[in-house]
Amino acid sequence: MIAASALALGSAAGSGLATRRAGSGLAMRHADRGLTSATLLTGFALALALTLALASPRARAATDVAVWHSVTGPTAEAFQTLVNRFNRSQSQFKVVPLYKGSVDTTLAIALASSHSSSAPDIVQADVDMTASLIADRHRIRPLHELLKATRESIDSSDFLPGLASYLGESGGRLHALPFTPSTAVLYINRDALRRAELPPEVPPRTWRDVQSMTLALQARAATPCGYTSDWQSWVHVENLGAWHDEAFATRSNGMDGSDSTLTFNTTFMLRHVSLLSAWARSGLFTYHGRGNQAETHFVAGECALFTGSSNSIPAIRDGAGFDFAVAPIPFYDEYPGAPFRSTIGGTALWTLQGRPALHQTGAARFLKWLAQPEQQAAWHQATGFLPLSKRAVTLSRQQGFYQRNPGFEVAISALAARPGSRHGRGVRLPQLARLRAIIDEELEQVWARTKAPKDALDAAVARGNQLLRAAR
Repeated sequence: MIAASALALGSAAGSGLATRRAGSGLAMRHADRGLTSATLLTGFALALALTLALASPRARAATDVAVWHSVTGPTAEAFQTLVNRFNRSQSQFKVVPLYKGSVDTTLAIALASSHSSSAPDIVQADVDMTASLIADRHRIRPLHELLKATRESIDSSDFLPGLASYLGESGGRLHALPFTPSTAVLYINRDALRRAELPPEVPPRTWRDVQSMTLALQARAATPCGYTSDWQSWVHVENLGAWHDEAFATRSNGMDGSDSTLTFNTTFMLRHVSLLSAWARSGLFTYHGRGNQAETHFVAGECALFTGSSNSIPAIRDGAGFDFAVAPIPFYDEYPGAPFRSTIGGTALWTLQGRPALHQTGAARFLKWLAQPEQQAAWHQATGFLPLSKRAVTLSRQQGFYQRNPGFEVAISALAARPGSRHGRGVRLPQLARLRAIIDEELEQVWARTKAPKDALDAAVARGNQLLRAAR
C-alpha cells in the first residue's frame, strides 16, 4: 500500500505540473518552484516506501539453512516434501537440503568445513558417532544448547523412550534429533513355515523356538537356509545384550562416560555365540556377510527366518513374493525380566558451532518443526523409519497405517518397552564403528570354525579395549 501511494502521489504531481504549464509566465515561475517541491516530495515518498519494504519480513530474502544429508531415492523425495512444506509455512527461512555422499563422507566434509562460511547448519550422522560428536565441542553444538540460545524448545518427554535416552540426557536435553531411527526385529517367511507344516501365525518367541523351527524347516527342505542375520554385532551383541539387561561395557555401556571398558565376553554372550556356532555347523544358521547382505537372501525366499533392522520393512514388503510377518527378536526366557528394551540404529541430525545467529535460529526452528507429531507421522509412513513420539504413533494409528502395515508396531513396542536396570539405553562409545568391525572379524572366525567362541569373544574385548585406550 505504501508503494502504491507513492506512485499515486507522483502521478498527481505530474498532472498539476502539466496544468500550470498551460498558464502565464508568472504561473510558469511558480510552476518551477512547484516542480521542485513535487520532486522532493515524490523522492521522499519513494525512499520511505523502499525503507519500509526492506524492513518488512516478507520483503527480505529468506535466510538459507543448509542441511547436508546422505539419503537417496524415495527417502530423499520424502525429505524434500517435508522441507518444501516447512518452507511454505513461513517466509523467514529457506531450508536447502544438499546430498553430500555416504553418511560418513557427509559428516567428514561437514566437520572439515566447520567455522567456515561454507559449513552446513545441520548435518546427518550415524548414531554410532554419538559419543565422538558429543565430545567434539569445538565443532558440534549440542541441540539443547542451540534451542536454549534461540529460545526454541522441543518436548522430548513424549519421545519413544529408546530414542530419547540414547540421544539425550536427564531433563530432556537432546544432543541431536533422531532422523532415521530403527531397531532390531525378526522377519518370518510364513509361506516357508506352511511348507514345513508349522503354524504360520505363531512366531518364535525364544531362541529355543528358533532352533525347533529351523530343524523342522531343514527336515522338510522348506528353504535352503533356516536362519540368517544382518548387522551381527549390532543385533547379536548390542541389541541382544540390552534385550537381557547384559552389559556391553562399564559405565552403563559408556552412557555415563567414555572412559569405559568392554565387558561383553560374559557367560550370557558365550552361551549365545556358542549356540549360533553350533547352528552354523549343522546348517541351521547361514552367515551371509557384514552389513545387510542377508536381507537379500530373505527377500529371495532362501531363508525362512531373518534378524535385521526395522527400516527394512518397506523393502521386504515391496520385494518379497511371499507372506511374511515381523516379530520381536527372540530372547532366553530363563533370564528374569527378559525381554527388556531394544536399542536404536540409524542416523541423527546434528548442529554445528560457529554459525551466524540467524542461521542458528533457522536450524532450531526447522528441527523443532520436524519433531512435531504431524511431520513425524508423515515421515514415518513415507519412509518406514520409526517416529520420534508417541503422539506420532497415535496419529499414524488413527490414519490406519498400522492396520495396513502391522510390522512397524513391533519395532515401536521394542523401543517403548521398560529398560533394563543398567544397560538398556544402548552403547555410546567412541570408535563404535571400529569396535563393531573387530567383533565382526572375531565372529567370522567362529562361523568359519577357526576360533572357539570363548577365544573370539575374549579377543574382541581385548582388541576393543586397546582401541579405546588409544583413543583417550
